[in-house]
Amino acid sequence: MCLSLFPWGQFRRRKSAVKLHTLLDVRGSIPTSVYVTGGQVHDVKLLDELLLEAGAFYLLDRGYVDFARLDAFTPAWAFFLTRAKKNMQFYRRSSRPVEPPTGVRCDQTILLTGVRTAQPYPDRLRRIHYFDAQKDSRLTFLTNNFLLPPLTIAQLYRARWQVELFFPWIKQHLHIKAFYGTSENAVKTQVRVALSVHVLVAMVKKQLGLDLSLYKILQILSVTIFEKTPILEAFSNFDDETENLNLGKHLNLFEF
Repeated sequence: MCLSLFPWGQFRRRKSAVKLHTLLDVRGSIPTSVYVTGGQVHDVKLLDELLLEAGAFYLLDRGYVDFARLDAFTPAWAFFLTRAKKNMQFYRRSSRPVEPPTGVRCDQTILLTGVRTAQPYPDRLRRIHYFDAQKDSRLTFLTNNFLLPPLTIAQLYRARWQVELFFPWIKQHLHIKAFYGTSENAVKTQVRVALSVHVLVAMVKKQLGLDLSLYKILQILSVTIFEKTPILEAFSNFDDETENLNLGKHLNLFEF
């Protein structure tokens, strides 16, 4: 699972930001929880809304490193994985052997020593330093999981990129060009309808075993939505010629 909190959209009339906070299940790129707030709500406060699931991994970027809130994960038997800030103060208690060819440079057990971090998070942490040779970048991870191999921890954090891909897809293909209402209920309803379309299309793709992108499935549905055609037949009869002739006209059916 992955938590990512990104600003997404604006109130056109009031010029105040709207944020979409989404808990994304990276196994299927399906949002499992969605919170819509005004731009004044700090991202990290949404951690208070999470119902932590025992055994689940929550992948967080550095913007959500709040040790007082992260301290609630271990008692709930949930695991967090995030990146350490460069100015983090800590004491190294012990180190485990690593294999440098894998990219793992160190695997440590640490205690926080900072004035604002030691008391909010008095428990031990695992610190893993990893060198990504492909991108020539060095990453330092923090987690409360001490069981998984360090390379697995690094690879697990890589799955967070699915969130980076999810939001551009939503913004590109499920457009919200303007809000039809500016009340809290109107905005939340419109955003959730857009997300519901994404989830439904993802379910159709999985259940029917379609070898088509979500975008292509949306295109096909947009030109067949009022036709009495079996759904599998609609997808099987789709070809590039049909796409070129019809899709450009009807794609706005899904532009909210």
